[in-house]
Amino acid sequence: MIITSLLDTDQYKFTMMQVVLHQFPGAEVEYQFKCRNAGAPGMNDLAPYVNEIREEIRGLCKLHFQDAELRYLKSMRFIKSDFVDFLGLFKLNEKYVHVAALPSGELEVSIKGPWLHTILFEIPVLAIINEVYFRNTQKQPDLGEGRRRLDTKILQLQTEGLGELKIADYGTRRRFGKLWHEEVLRGLVTRLGTGAAGQLAGTSNVLFAMKLGLIPLGTMAHEYLQACQALGPRLRDSQVFGFEMWAKEYRGDLGIALSDVYGMSAFLRDFDLYFCKLFDGARHDSGDPFQWGERMLTHYAHNRVDPKTKTLIFSDGLTVPRTIELYRRFRGRCQLAFGIGTNLTNDLGYEPLQIVIKMVRCNGQPVAKLSDTPSKNMCHDEKYLAYLRQVFEVAA
Repeated sequence: MIITSLLDTDQYKFTMMQVVLHQFPGAEVEYQFKCRNAGAPGMNDLAPYVNEIREEIRGLCKLHFQDAELRYLKSMRFIKSDFVDFLGLFKLNEKYVHVAALPSGELEVSIKGPWLHTILFEIPVLAIINEVYFRNTQKQPDLGEGRRRLDTKILQLQTEGLGELKIADYGTRRRFGKLWHEEVLRGLVTRLGTGAAGQLAGTSNVLFAMKLGLIPLGTMAHEYLQACQALGPRLRDSQVFGFEMWAKEYRGDLGIALSDVYGMSAFLRDFDLYFCKLFDGARHDSGDPFQWGERMLTHYAHNRVDPKTKTLIFSDGLTVPRTIELYRRFRGRCQLAFGIGTNLTNDLGYEPLQIVIKMVRCNGQPVAKLSDTPSKNMCHDEKYLAYLRQVFEVAA
């Protein structure tokens, strides 16, 4: 089995799930799968592996949280005891997942049901699809090449003058495989170090954080703010509503706001003096990261907030060279954090799958994001997408 623990997922799934339990327990949602590089030269279709994927998901749905895992979650300062009690009874239910092979050769995956009972599917299902694909297409993977590439990255990070540059692993969903993911993390721990003097800040993967003594990282994802389009009082206020409900749940903890659900301009309009002071910083996940960083620093200064007290997190398709560029541009001007995903956990010389599972409906209503990278948009209702652009004053 590929997934053997329900902790083998990103931390922000648990932080969002706790909000769902306490604030939106009755919400119904739908997610859809998309492979962004389907049909690209050299890419094999995923449909031939549909039965293997189904079998792995069936195994996933047999898992439950172990006592040691629940104790670990309970030890986190922001996780509440009633949520841990709920997780003690929790299991994923296969009836909420539909997996099929389309005549085109593409894979169809949809997840539909109560948000509280479907939110934990996304990350392990993506990890399953990746590992099934690569174990079929690369039966004897070139681990030596992967190690050489990892060695190059580590040496780049150990360049003189970069001692304060810290990276984090965000690579669970698109990893080559679970064993390779663990090998990469162990190599980073050994050679970069952790803690105040180290360069590995932590990992988004809760299982490996527990196993390797790392700091688990993550706050909110796009699905949370997208769902607020259906759950809030009116569409125009949905981003503000999402931030306010987050603050209601965490009372100033987990204070990193996601900035690209409606594009940067709409984010800055909503992220006023109150949120500038309340939240610890913001995360970049689409569009030009250098422009984004400059706009964030200007916005803080305009709101009379010292940018040096705030954290900018960069997490959009980062490589180590790009991370170093960003660090050199913004160091000393603010707090910095960098989350590297695919380029850490799926860089063995093969083209990685660009796969996502995105929320497309909540309580029967379409939901979407208006990314600063248009290819990241995912919505099946063009009329709703046009209306969303109009409401948030985003050009098509």
